[in-house]
Amino acid sequence: MTVPGVRCIGVSKKFRRGEHHDSLRSVIASFARALRSRPRAVEKNDREFWALRDVTFEVEPGQAVGIIGANGAGKSTLLKVLTRVLRPTTGIIDVRGRQGALIEIAAGFHPDLTGRENVALQGSIMGMPAVEIARKFDQIVEFAGVSEFIDTPVKRYSSGMNARLGFAIAAHLDPDVLIIDEVLSVGDLAFQQKAFGRIQDLVKSGIPVVVVSHQLDRVSQLCTHAILLDHGSVICQGTPAECIAEYLNPRRQGFTAVAGESPAAIDRVTVESEGEVVSGGPLRVRIEGTVGPGGVPSHVDPAVVLVMNAANGALVSAIGSSGSNLTIAEGAFAVDVELQMNVPRGLYVIQAAVWNRRTEQALGAGPSLVVQVGEGILFAGSVQLNGRMSLSPLVT
Repeated sequence: MTVPGVRCIGVSKKFRRGEHHDSLRSVIASFARALRSRPRAVEKNDREFWALRDVTFEVEPGQAVGIIGANGAGKSTLLKVLTRVLRPTTGIIDVRGRQGALIEIAAGFHPDLTGRENVALQGSIMGMPAVEIARKFDQIVEFAGVSEFIDTPVKRYSSGMNARLGFAIAAHLDPDVLIIDEVLSVGDLAFQQKAFGRIQDLVKSGIPVVVVSHQLDRVSQLCTHAILLDHGSVICQGTPAECIAEYLNPRRQGFTAVAGESPAAIDRVTVESEGEVVSGGPLRVRIEGTVGPGGVPSHVDPAVVLVMNAANGALVSAIGSSGSNLTIAEGAFAVDVELQMNVPRGLYVIQAAVWNRRTEQALGAGPSLVVQVGEGILFAGSVQLNGRMSLSPLVT
């Protein structure tokens, strides 16, 4: 029996910019516009661009690969190639087993059919026998939360109801390989948690999974491997932490330093904590660097640590050596930093920098780290304040 999996070997995809004419009517219309506007001549090579360049990876049972990158990096093109919506220009795609694709999950619904009829239709499109669709029907409806409207045409559904039903169908029909595109944020917050839990269950069941998402914390929690794409090329391939750290690297996110003006440099940043970092718990980081000849001016802080939320890039906290009354002399130095992570669980970027306090500008940016903060002290909100509650006797 064939083992389910995904192989992508040397895959490239080329597109053409501008118009493509496939009928005499479109040619005549284009010629008429050209006579009116007289556009400049465009070389053939200028019309062509590569959305993917030599992408290679494999996904075996029990593995979940996260594809990350900025808009336009080639993520959606890669998924369309994997799902055979597009043919690669060069390379080999081999998807072994029945494929479940959570891509534009409600796009295949027929608006005039009821929810019940669309479940049957989508199941048939995915290659499921009618008996199996019927066996899963109640689970799908209950998961989507649309039991009251299952016999109503889906054109009367809200966008959220459509999305929930589409997800429930694709996630309950037992695929051999699962391919997911930006559906981890489907529906409201409660349904997002429910959907994420369902995908986690599918991953734990051992099926190969490929997922694209801008929710980096979800990729970190869900995936065993990751790939960072940039302009169609693989920039980094490894663990989710490695790829996310490279994606959020200062030079990629506009965190630039003033060239040639820094009297110090950050050479290395490491996490010294043992075990999982939990909300409300400690995180120990070591910064290693060098102060140049002559030392640093009083307005320059040679070792600043910034903590940023990976989900939105917001600055959570910053601490500098000068604020801690440390004097760092000329030559090599090492600074140990202990942070109490009083933040909600999620993914955080630890960034070290040399900082000019007068201009509030980075003079030198060091390496960055990505830290996953797990569940610790239960609380609601954006900051954990170490609150304590106790009973006191009533004075009567």
